Amino acid sequence: MYQNSRRTLAFIAGTLIAGLSLTGCSKPTSAGHGPSGPPEVGIMVVAPERVALTTELSGRTAPQGIAEVRPQVSGIIQKRLFTEGSDVKAGQVLYQIDPATYRAAFASAKASEARAEANLIPARLKEERYRDLAKIKAVSQQDCDDAHAAFKQAEADVASTRAAVETAGINLAHTRVTAQISGRIGRSSVTDGALVTANQPVALSTIQQLSSMYVDVTQSTSEMLRLRKNLASGLLKNSGANQARVKLILEDGSDYPLAGSLKFSEVTVDQSTGSITLRAVFPNPKQVLLPGMFVRAVLEEGVSEQAILIPQRGVSRNPAGSATVMLVGAGDKVEPRVINAVRTVGDKWLVSEGLKAGDRVILEGIQKARPGTPVKAVPFGVKPAPAPAGAPQPAAAKK
Repeated sequence: MYQNSRRTLAFIAGTLIAGLSLTGCSKPTSAGHGPSGPPEVGIMVVAPERVALTTELSGRTAPQGIAEVRPQVSGIIQKRLFTEGSDVKAGQVLYQIDPATYRAAFASAKASEARAEANLIPARLKEERYRDLAKIKAVSQQDCDDAHAAFKQAEADVASTRAAVETAGINLAHTRVTAQISGRIGRSSVTDGALVTANQPVALSTIQQLSSMYVDVTQSTSEMLRLRKNLASGLLKNSGANQARVKLILEDGSDYPLAGSLKFSEVTVDQSTGSITLRAVFPNPKQVLLPGMFVRAVLEEGVSEQAILIPQRGVSRNPAGSATVMLVGAGDKVEPRVINAVRTVGDKWLVSEGLKAGDRVILEGIQKARPGTPVKAVPFGVKPAPAPAGAPQPAAAKK
């Protein structure tokens, strides 16, 4: 029993000695590693470029021409003379109102005109005779004046009846309700036999011109002021005739194939929204655009000849809220820089102040870049070369 205990203790002691030997052999290997170099950061070199800047605004389409068809005389609709949803021409008859009463009124007015013209003849002859007789004192001057007044009254009666004839003719013509403009006509709000009244508030139908369409968009006054400031400072330049060009994005995200032009901007600010309305016109030969569609208009603001664009991933905000970037400066040391980020262009910031051509902006490895610390700058997006394989570990000495 005692001998077994001694053997067990001897085995444990031998195991401990072998472990210490292995530990001692591994120490030189760990001591052989050299010190690590400065951390690598991905940088981009600032290079100014020419950029056309745009603004995307949402809006609605509207027909370039619209006319609501309303009757100008009262009566019963005898017949509708158009097909709903079809194209109509200006002057085309759309509705026929019962013309019987207006035809009779026109005939009555013509008869009154004929009677007035008949009364004019003796009044004129009498006035001429009395004028000659008054010269030889055959009639009194009073009788001559009365004859002249009767003649003038007869002339006035003729003019009045002629106006009545013209009015009756206009009313008779208005029993044929015609299209005032050419375009696409919508549904009819009345049927044959319906009673309509002159200038009623409810339109019989509506005609819209779809060959070209208006697009009305709104722009905030702050954006308008920013654009004017950039133009005045020289950050943007007018692009000549192209500054009025507008592109359109449809509701499904597709691009409208035809470009439009900016026509005008409203001169009054909407006080409830603080925005102004801009109107562009687009050709619509295939009538893809329909009134009331929601669209997004892309307006060309201008061109920056020396634009500095920095990816958004390289820009951060300091506690004061100012935009900052990290640069690799002199001696390959990190230095922070406050910039003026004017606006976004895609996934980049447009910088107006704080950077110049040749500056090296850190885009990757910013978490390792501390101000004043040295770094190793590599082009952003280039994978670093793999580290050389270490020397094989020495085998443990056998006891």
